[in-house]
Amino acid sequence: MRWLETVACLALLLPWTPASFGADEGGKPRPVEALRGLNDLIGSWRGIGTPEGTREQKQRGFWTETIAWSWQFKDGDACLKASFDKGKHFSSGELRYLPKQELFQLTLVTPAKEAQVFQGKLKNHQLLLEREDHDKKQSERFVLSLLHSNRFLYRFEVKPQERSVFSKLYEVGATKEGEVFAGSGDSTPECVVTGGKGTIKISYKGETYYVCCTGCRDAFKDNPEKFIKEYQERKAEEAKSKKR
Repeated sequence: MRWLETVACLALLLPWTPASFGADEGGKPRPVEALRGLNDLIGSWRGIGTPEGTREQKQRGFWTETIAWSWQFKDGDACLKASFDKGKHFSSGELRYLPKQELFQLTLVTPAKEAQVFQGKLKNHQLLLEREDHDKKQSERFVLSLLHSNRFLYRFEVKPQERSVFSKLYEVGATKEGEVFAGSGDSTPECVVTGGKGTIKISYKGETYYVCCTGCRDAFKDNPEKFIKEYQERKAEEAKSKKR
């Protein structure tokens, strides 16, 4: 039985396994696989917000904010972190995927440090998430639409209990900083960790790789062999798919 004890100890020492980034035994995507569909969010964005209302109300309530998205890996789990600089409604956020429920969960923190938790689905490049505010007796909806790799919108909607449809309170249009709208095409390096756009160069054993954010950089440094192997396997699978 000693060999069983050895295997158990090794399992505890290796929480990050290749399966952590694929599908689980039931075929459902694991968090990092599901979140890859939102890879275009990674980076810094300049947002312009406008409230709903008349032209004068929109001009008077206009604001700008900067939103920075990055990956975070911890204890075999993954999520996307957001920070809002000069955000009118939010100061930070954390986007996760819940495999059992097959839902995305976005926790947004307001400037008053109130946490608001939304859940929902990603479909056709649109993340539609909802929550119930029992104090205000209304449903709230956060909708994020990926229009282009360099452009996204998010809007906030509410539906009081006595109404049947949502109404928009405000909308923010965001453009990625440091990139032209047309993008850089297929020549953009790929992140060795998530497959997103590689913007940070990193070296290992004389070879150059790219990552998309500091979160991926730190994860790669912790276990480069694992991520290089997964990257090679992913590219090999992509090549096979093209031949089919």
